[in-house]
Amino acid sequence: MNERIYLDWNATAPLRKEARAAALAALDLVGNPSSVHGEGRAARHLIEQAREQVAALVGAAPRNVVFTSGGTEANMSALMPTAACARLLVSAIEHPSVLAGGRFAAESVERLPVTGRGEVDLDALEARMAALRSRALVSLMLANNETGVVQPVSQAASLIHAAGGTLHVDAVQAAGRIPCDINALGADFLTLSGHKIGAPKGVGALVGRSAVALDPLVKGGGQEHGLRGGTENVAAIAGFGAAAAAARADLASERTRMAALRERLEARLKAASPEMVIFGAQSERLPNTTLFAVAGMKAETAVIAFDLAGVAVSAGAACSSGKVQPSHVLAAMGVPPQLASAAVRVSLGPSTTESEIERFIEAWIKVSGSLLRQSEGMAA
Repeated sequence: MNERIYLDWNATAPLRKEARAAALAALDLVGNPSSVHGEGRAARHLIEQAREQVAALVGAAPRNVVFTSGGTEANMSALMPTAACARLLVSAIEHPSVLAGGRFAAESVERLPVTGRGEVDLDALEARMAALRSRALVSLMLANNETGVVQPVSQAASLIHAAGGTLHVDAVQAAGRIPCDINALGADFLTLSGHKIGAPKGVGALVGRSAVALDPLVKGGGQEHGLRGGTENVAAIAGFGAAAAAARADLASERTRMAALRERLEARLKAASPEMVIFGAQSERLPNTTLFAVAGMKAETAVIAFDLAGVAVSAGAACSSGKVQPSHVLAAMGVPPQLASAAVRVSLGPSTTESEIERFIEAWIKVSGSLLRQSEGMAA
């Protein structure tokens, strides 16, 4: 019997061996990292080492890294109204934690349109920034979690800063897969999530280009330089640091390897199903992500069929408590609902092999053939 194939890395990455080792070692430490005795200093050392490793992944200064419980908390922490920025502009394809507006009131949040290619509309952004009577905080993801489309963040940063605004970048899906340097991007703040790069679940980071000066979302003790109260999750943070270091070391080689695998995957898919639509294919994308659809199929049915065939894929994002909902990303791109409802996402990772791609294609031919015949029978 063949082993299962995991092709849902954008939902979560399997735990890296380096992260597992670091987390297990940290679990054996007894000290509270806020304590001044030897045991406490040993725990503190692991946190500061991880802070340096995470900072290096995104070209930041370690002192500007604040550890959180994950990407959602990091986004919530960053999206805060200030005297300088009373309005929040977000693209229509953002993660739900950004679309919700963070700590901004609903009436202070505006959505920016995207093009049919899946990229934020820079003309609309520039026009809106010029029309505002006050400065704004703008939140843009570096790469979309469903389509993989890389956003024109550095260009947007120039427009935003010229208008006196502030830029927050959600780099959760991009970090560790493509170069992600906070200074080169022009981001004022950047958010990360550990489990997307093979760290334990439940740890993330808010990173500043300069010193982070925000009102803490979680208040309490003076942990994380007074920016995030609560005793730190030392084991998860240590694992996050180790995963960040491993991802950084492998970035160039894995980026090339996964891009080649994705090209092979998409060529084989198009050969098997010429009518297939691959979303965002005309734009720069993450090297590991393919979102595709064949009209007449239902994505949720296909995902179940793949699962029964031993293949884990998804119907878009996995951030709705297991619920399959219409994709707001594809809707924003102008994709018709019938085609959007057929969208299946395949996302690759460091352990994905050519043989797994071939086995997926075999499963696709069987699953798509069966489901399309069922669809045609129901329509007859």
